[in-house]
Amino acid sequence: MKKISIILLIIAVSISCKDEVLPKQKAFLDLEFPTAEYVETNLSCPYSFEYNSIAKIVKPKGSRPCWINLNYPKLNASIFITYQEVHNNLDSLLMDSQKLPLQHTIKADYIEGDVYVNPEHKTYGMFYSIDGDAASQAQFYVTDSVKHFLTGSLYFNQKPNFDSIMPAASYIKSDIKRLMESLKWR
Repeated sequence: MKKISIILLIIAVSISCKDEVLPKQKAFLDLEFPTAEYVETNLSCPYSFEYNSIAKIVKPKGSRPCWINLNYPKLNASIFITYQEVHNNLDSLLMDSQKLPLQHTIKADYIEGDVYVNPEHKTYGMFYSIDGDAASQAQFYVTDSVKHFLTGSLYFNQKPNFDSIMPAASYIKSDIKRLMESLKWR
């Protein structure tokens, strides 16, 4: 009887001492972003658009006229916006702007391009959503196909880690779509 008690005790101790490994639960950060309030640009440029009021318009030093950055200080991100007039060079402008997203294919998990058309504002273009650890999470261009050409790229001021920046990138991608929808040529 003593042997059985010792054996049961050894079995009970060996079973109770195991560290049970459980898989980590999948979860998302519960980040809250302010409800976007859009304001119209007040620039002396041949375009205007609506942008999120939490962003700040900054003119980069030494940049061309009507090149601006929309800085999101709280999200540590910027949308770099460039403007060029079309002078019989629409084909090369389109090729250059379509190549830019492809430069991120090395690090990107997925790149999706959506055609954008707004005949009312005479704006046509593409919006590229880039998923993965790429340097840019979104790029776009908009043109009237005759005189104006505007491009933009979203960058975060940190090493790309898609899991960390995904919520902020999604928030700003919505702002980019609003920018494209509200863009008007002057």
